[in-house]
Amino acid sequence: MLPRSADQVVERMRHACLDGVRLVSDRQPVRLRVDEHTSGPPSVWLHPDGSSMAWIIVDIGERDWSKLAYQFGHELGHVTANSWQADAKPAAPCQWLEEAMVEAFSLRGLGRLAKSWTENPPFAGDNAFGEAIARYRQDIIDLYTALADGQGFTRDAAVWFADHRSEIEIPGLNPFAQAMSVTILAEYESAPHCVEALGALNRWPGRTGVPINEYLRRWEASCAELQASPRLPLRLRELLRIA
Repeated sequence: MLPRSADQVVERMRHACLDGVRLVSDRQPVRLRVDEHTSGPPSVWLHPDGSSMAWIIVDIGERDWSKLAYQFGHELGHVTANSWQADAKPAAPCQWLEEAMVEAFSLRGLGRLAKSWTENPPFAGDNAFGEAIARYRQDIIDLYTALADGQGFTRDAAVWFADHRSEIEIPGLNPFAQAMSVTILAEYESAPHCVEALGALNRWPGRTGVPINEYLRRWEASCAELQASPRLPLRLRELLRIA
């Protein structure tokens, strides 16, 4: 990996994800550290030293800028959602929903990165790579759209959730979270202000470890407290018909 080049890609993706988004959380880190490891999945390292730094780990090949931007964007989504401190361990039953939201956050960022790269690449004469980023992103969206169709999500999301709940509520970016991420991406793109609601996540005891009706209720209350748009939690409540 070329450190200075990697820094430029990470910085460009940070802007793609966050420019125009209000950072409403009262628990955001002071700075970010990004490490490249040669094994293991991308993650946020929940280091227990009391630091105000969020520590992101990626695992990519040499000059694989699309993958670097994608992995960094996903983990930056977790940081934005207040999942970077030592007590932020993933937990069922609602971790899948956070995963879907931060995956959509990364895909939204990739779309904006592809456009900015085409118009003003970080490396001289590299405008055409913007198209490669766009294809990389579209391949992911196509895969997730096919999952959503195959699982029955696109017919009735509430029935989908009821029928598959035991599989859906397994922590991680499972195939059901991947299917949901496409719908969340559409919300981000139709109403960009709703992205700010990520900053209101996980500000309550139990974090993702509470049932989904309680999770959405606490998220809505957190949005009100931070004066953030409640559009996203309200839309998810409506979509899944959660009372």
